[in-house]
Amino acid sequence: MNIPVDLSVDGFIRYRIDLAYDGTAYWGFAAQKKFKTVQGELLKALTTVFGKSKVSFNMRVAGRTDAGVHATAQVLHIDLTEKQLKRLGRTVGMMGSLNDLLPTDIRVHAVTEAPPGFDARYSASYRRYRYSIADRPAPKNPLLARSTLWIKHELDVLNMQAAALGLIGLHDFASFCRPKADATTIREIREISVARNPLAGNVIEVEIQADAFCHNMVRAIVGALIAAGEGKVGPDGVVARLAKRSRIGSFKVQPPHGLTLIEVGYPPNDQLAAQAEMVKNMRTLEDE
Repeated sequence: MNIPVDLSVDGFIRYRIDLAYDGTAYWGFAAQKKFKTVQGELLKALTTVFGKSKVSFNMRVAGRTDAGVHATAQVLHIDLTEKQLKRLGRTVGMMGSLNDLLPTDIRVHAVTEAPPGFDARYSASYRRYRYSIADRPAPKNPLLARSTLWIKHELDVLNMQAAALGLIGLHDFASFCRPKADATTIREIREISVARNPLAGNVIEVEIQADAFCHNMVRAIVGALIAAGEGKVGPDGVVARLAKRSRIGSFKVQPPHGLTLIEVGYPPNDQLAAQAEMVKNMRTLEDE
């Protein structure tokens, strides 16, 4: 489905789509025959607007979110032919047409013609995720229940912060990833923060920015930080687990509903193709 395209040969015109979704009702982003997914809904809407595509519009996404995970700033690309575009008039009305057809828990925020070399997945230089936790001091807001993990006891945020600092940098995160054949677990966490948000009722927000994330990595890291916040392990214990490079006996992977993809970053336009080529040699499509 995710087929690299040479625009000069195949005659496709590539478009970037920025979107958001509440992942509660979906079995992840990637299309599946027997389950409702975000990509499945997008493909249905695109087919209604542009007609059938033998290559599923060559859709590729920046972050393949799991079942129940949300996004406020997801990015994907699609490839369209001139014939398909004539049905709508290029981008004029594309966003509105898609939003009219999509469920209300999926919203397209922008549609733009992509610059040369752009690949939503491979050109991305970083992703940022946020995990939201309402512990005992934070009032349980029912309006945030679908995107926040509720914990009955209080967590020590200072301990969580100290544990998080030991994860910054380039490491093998095998202890925090579900292993996949022929996929590397080496990642670079560039930023990680743990703080209460007074504007959200003192909910604890864990934000992590990395070049990419392997499967379950963010939720496993949050599990380690929660253990630190509960006093079950110290910062050194989290770093020691990282060094073991094994999921055996590791921390609990936290539920998906607290996790949201909040940002995807890209280099300047003249560096997009080089970034994509570099990443293709390092990652697989299963990486997030």
